[in-house]
Amino acid sequence: MNISLSRLTLGTVQMGMSYGIANRTGVPPYEESREIIKYAFDAGINCLDTAAAYGDSEEVIARALRELGIEGRMVVVTKVPHLEGGLGIADADRLVRKSVLKSLKRLNMETLPICLFHQESNAEYLESLLKLKDAGLVGRAGCSVMTPHATSHIVEEGLAEAIQVPGSILDRRFFDLGICNKAAEKGITVFLRSIYLQGLLVMPEGNIGAEHAEVVPSRRRLKRIADEAGITLSELGLRFALSIKDVASVLVGVDTSSQMQENIRMFKKGPLPPRLLDAVCQAAPALPENIIMPNKWSKRMADTTSAGA
Repeated sequence: MNISLSRLTLGTVQMGMSYGIANRTGVPPYEESREIIKYAFDAGINCLDTAAAYGDSEEVIARALRELGIEGRMVVVTKVPHLEGGLGIADADRLVRKSVLKSLKRLNMETLPICLFHQESNAEYLESLLKLKDAGLVGRAGCSVMTPHATSHIVEEGLAEAIQVPGSILDRRFFDLGICNKAAEKGITVFLRSIYLQGLLVMPEGNIGAEHAEVVPSRRRLKRIADEAGITLSELGLRFALSIKDVASVLVGVDTSSQMQENIRMFKKGPLPPRLLDAVCQAAPALPENIIMPNKWSKRMADTTSAGA
């Protein structure tokens, strides 16, 4: 299935559940969610990311697209909830099909343009998802991932047509190891998520607790670079993500329509110039996994994009 994606994808987890350690407003009212989607569409963003596990996000998207008159004009990426390991082929086929049919009903679609497993451990069931592609229920099949090791296996074996990887100024593992490059060379669509690391990159420093204190020195160095360039940390983070050429589309999630407008403004400025990109890479050394992997954070901060939701 030939799918043309905008360079920016709107993440919609916030439309179905309270998400992110920097979120202070909770789930936006439906009218605000619809306004966010309208701003995105009007700016040329044609891709929405959601999941069966994101509360009622799929229903919110379907209603908004219908009311805005843009059904069929946006690519929707959704995800199959976590499945337990060791399932037989018949059980895997049944559970995957059940999930896809439910998402199709909630989204009011005949085909899911892109459908991913929500956890890399479920890559063992990709064949079940590919069967639904053959049946016309799924356009492109793949997996949301968390670790470079598992992702390398998925990419090398050609198991997926699309992957969603975490990455940011603070987490460059997938870029530095060449995983995104290898995926792109194989024709795999690469989505980049967590560019603000659930807000840890951009939240006020005074709100960073002891659990994440190790990120502060790197943030301060990056803040100095941003200040010297006359931009915000948010802009530095987004434009850094846009500088990764092997990424097909960069996910951004927002809580309000004003945040959507600000992300669009930053997006239009494009990738970072080479000099600034080099400075960023030198300023932020590798951080430990307990900082860059939200699934290792305390339970109240669990990363629903890749840890069981």
